[in-house]
Amino acid sequence: MRNLEALAGAESRDTGKPLRLARTLDIPRAVANLRFFATAVLHESSEAYQTDEHALNVTLRRPVGVAACISPWNLPLYLFTWKIAPALATGNCVVGKPSELTPMTAFRLGEIACEAGLPPGVLNIVHGAGAGAGAALVEHPGVDAISFTGGTRTGGLIGQAAARGFKKAALELGGKNPTLVFADADLDAVVPEVVRAAFSNQGQICLCGSRVLVEASRYDAFLERFTAAVRALRLGDPLDPETDQGSLVSAAHRDKVLSYVRLAEAEGGTLLCGGGRPAALPERCRDGFFLEPTVVTQLGPECRVNQEEVFGPLVSVIPFTDEREVLAWANGTTYGLSASVFTRALDRAHRLAERLESGTVWINCWLVRDLRVPFGGMKQSGIGRESIVETVLDMTEQKTIVVNEAL
Repeated sequence: MRNLEALAGAESRDTGKPLRLARTLDIPRAVANLRFFATAVLHESSEAYQTDEHALNVTLRRPVGVAACISPWNLPLYLFTWKIAPALATGNCVVGKPSELTPMTAFRLGEIACEAGLPPGVLNIVHGAGAGAGAALVEHPGVDAISFTGGTRTGGLIGQAAARGFKKAALELGGKNPTLVFADADLDAVVPEVVRAAFSNQGQICLCGSRVLVEASRYDAFLERFTAAVRALRLGDPLDPETDQGSLVSAAHRDKVLSYVRLAEAEGGTLLCGGGRPAALPERCRDGFFLEPTVVTQLGPECRVNQEEVFGPLVSVIPFTDEREVLAWANGTTYGLSASVFTRALDRAHRLAERLESGTVWINCWLVRDLRVPFGGMKQSGIGRESIVETVLDMTEQKTIVVNEAL
């Protein structure tokens, strides 16, 4: 990948994430998105049905026209390409708007597209704030379909605007994802995976498991290992290859996450680690938006910290007694994006996977993705799905042609 280092460096500077993460995850996934949809769309097929001995029905798919692709700041190029790749592959023109907080790699992608010979006007990248550029794009009568990833409140406004204009819309929104750990799970293997699920990208991934529900008989043992592993995470300069946790994206977002830490204490929670800004940082990062990875206990499932999306390095650990209780607690929010279940009992895993109100359920893993399978949420976590089948349907119009072969 010729531009890997330049793009990874830009992503790290824009977001504050570790350069190592951008180099090994964000940019390679962005490249994979473009390559996957460029070839997968070649294998699409049309349906044909023989009604009777004379009539043949054929279904064709044609591009919708112009697709508006609006992506968030947490995984800037990764999620941007996940939207524009299928839209372009199905023959549409695209107007893409990256977050105003992280514009660098989208800008560079536009330059790369020009260098590659993409015709003028096929991919258009617009920079600006959501209230200005984003709203204008969504409302524009020339836009035929909208793909948005971001917060639930903004997604609701976009959904209303799309409905007024009778536009197709796919909305991937927030999450308050549960991680279920049963007593039979191998803690040596599970704890590192739960830490990764909780704190990857400083907890700024919509799929992060911010509610960790642990069976009571193993709660103390899990908590001891989990807290020790969180304390061992290295927080520091994003350019340092040894750094595990970088900066949050902005001062405003850091202050929002800190407000939830203070709320956790006000609701009766106990902070086992973290909870503030780090005391020691390299000189270059002294004024950065850093926040220690934070673990809180003693909060009931109904508390605001366990109900609202924080989108940062704050995780609540809660003991449960049986399968019925943990299922009720896991489903007991307005969100339904993803869930993880850690257990050796596959019958239990499959039973829970069917009953969990989540668009994706991972069993004994987290964030294992395949672009061929549907991705999206239930309830206030969104509308629609993203995959080769669902996205092609979103980015095309179906037309049925009936041929009377008797004439």
